[in-house]
Amino acid sequence: MKLVSWNVNGVRAVLKKGLLEFMVASDADAICLQEAKAHPGDVQHIQWPGGYEAHWNPAVKKGYSGTVTFTRQKPLSVTLGIGLPEHDGEGRVLTTEFADFYLVNVYQPNSQRGLLRLDYRVKEWDPAFLVFLRKLDKKKPVVFCGDLNVAHTELDIANPKTNRRNAGFTDEEREGFTKLLASGFVDTLREFEKGPGQYTWWSLMANCRARNIGWRVDYFVASERLRPALKRAFILPNAFGSDHCPVGLELK
Repeated sequence: MKLVSWNVNGVRAVLKKGLLEFMVASDADAICLQEAKAHPGDVQHIQWPGGYEAHWNPAVKKGYSGTVTFTRQKPLSVTLGIGLPEHDGEGRVLTTEFADFYLVNVYQPNSQRGLLRLDYRVKEWDPAFLVFLRKLDKKKPVVFCGDLNVAHTELDIANPKTNRRNAGFTDEEREGFTKLLASGFVDTLREFEKGPGQYTWWSLMANCRARNIGWRVDYFVASERLRPALKRAFILPNAFGSDHCPVGLELK
């Protein structure tokens, strides 16, 4: 089974930059998009290719956040949010259930410039999301993917020293991800790629993408017991249309 995730920074924007062609070329069984910035009615004129069915979790605020998951196989169930109103208004989590696992599409909150939202991120969101994942994991294995808005280690960022207290690379955010992995999950890319230079987001300034001065903030994470089923984890840095690039996972 092939899964793909991409923060598109606006579905309507990336539709003009080849999204439909990418979907066909990816030949993925499921495609998870974050930061959709749209409601289903905004793109009701679009005929999704490849037999994909769209499942939406838009934010209450129009043009903001939101997730959408495209599946070829009809899910057993679709769940919006994590069941907590204080976290679910921004459309950040969308879960599709399949026979062998849950697929969780997530766009985690950014701590923002000046770390204005750091406390919310690490003291409220991270613990609540981990509880949600653990509940699912008790029923069947979990694969979650998306823009997690954290570069976990110094290998995951081109300039760790100069970004130490910037949003996405604070000690608190990184420790939160370490705690999540320690609770029974695997950063799938690191099962296959051990070295630096594996980035998924680049600033639009200073030609950063061409120079590969980036951050790895987009992930596929799987329940520990799925480790034997991991076939390949990958990044698609040559897929353009957003300041992020797609990432993927293949399961045996």
